[in-house]
Amino acid sequence: MISIKVYISFDFEGLGGITQWSDVTKKDKEYKQDYAIRQLRALLEPLKNHEVTLSDSHAEGDNIPWTLTDDFSNIKLISGGIRKYYMMNGIDESFDRAIFFGYHSGVGERYSTMDHTYSSSSIHNIWINNIEMNETLINAAYAGIFDVPLTLVVGDDKLKKQIKPYFKNLYYVETKRSLGKYSAEHKPMKLLLEEIKNTTENMLSKGKEQFDVFKFNSPVEMKIEFSDTSKADMVESMPLVERLDGRRVRITNTDYKVIFEALLAMTYICES
Repeated sequence: MISIKVYISFDFEGLGGITQWSDVTKKDKEYKQDYAIRQLRALLEPLKNHEVTLSDSHAEGDNIPWTLTDDFSNIKLISGGIRKYYMMNGIDESFDRAIFFGYHSGVGERYSTMDHTYSSSSIHNIWINNIEMNETLINAAYAGIFDVPLTLVVGDDKLKKQIKPYFKNLYYVETKRSLGKYSAEHKPMKLLLEEIKNTTENMLSKGKEQFDVFKFNSPVEMKIEFSDTSKADMVESMPLVERLDGRRVRITNTDYKVIFEALLAMTYICES
């Protein structure tokens, strides 16, 4: 078997067994780290013969224990924050494919478990080139800068619906059926783990050229609607940012990396 280079961006809300913020908050007694690691292991097992970079990209980036690499010595683990390019830190043109694990739908999706886009507290909506955004599209376009295709997504049913129009050959593992903001229907864990493992094996059997590299047409325009006017006040002084109204700002650039970095900067500013 020829070894390939795989980039995995890890999130939490889209995983099986997860419905509440307390499930994904490390300081909460209900924190379900074990749920995430068991599902993650099912993904990593078929990747043991490949070079893997695993980016812990949920919250403060401290959800995946370093001890996981005792069993998976082929993994480089990126953790902690704040860090440049956050959910996509470390990806470059040397990677053969990208996997988004535990991803969820974008903000505003009806009956979707913990729907949000980059910030659950600050961002009310994001549009790029007039397309309503979710983290999958935003991050896939960043991988697209380096011509790295998105090949597999593990997430809930509502995200699957949102991204279907943009990918022809994407593998997808549906972890749960979202019923509301804090509710979902979960399949048996054993079945889900088998689906993750089998789908990963199928994805690996396909060549890089069979998958879609996602990119936005240039120039790239991003509009963000914040949760309140104070957030727009905070980011209005950023270079290239135009205030549209009380809660909305806009930034346009020919380079998507500038747009991506601007989004992260706005998110960090509002959180601080």
